[in-house]
Amino acid sequence: MPRPTPAQIAYGSATVVFSTLVMLLLSQERSGFGAAVVALTALVLGLLAAFAVAAPPRRRHTRTAVRIPGQRTPSQTAAAPTVSESLHG
Repeated sequence: MPRPTPAQIAYGSATVVFSTLVMLLLSQERSGFGAAVVALTALVLGLLAAFAVAAPPRRRHTRTAVRIPGQRTPSQTAAAPTVSESLHG
C-alpha cells in the first residue's frame, strides 16, 4: 500500500476538523452518542477527501526489447570495429 502524500494528509485532516466543528455547531448535539456519530462521520469524510486528492502518477516499467543472440545493438555497432577494419589496420 503506498504512503499518503502530504497533500492527502492535509486535505483529510482539514476535512475532519472542519466537518466536525460544523456538524457539532449545526446539530447542537449534547449527548456522548451523538458526538461519537458526528466524529465517526467526520472521519469517513476525511478519508474520502484524502482519497479524492490525485496521487502522483506511478511509473510503469517499460518492457525491454527482445534481444536476438549475436545481434548487435546500435551502440555496439558504432563502437565495435568491423572485421575488415581489424585486419587491415
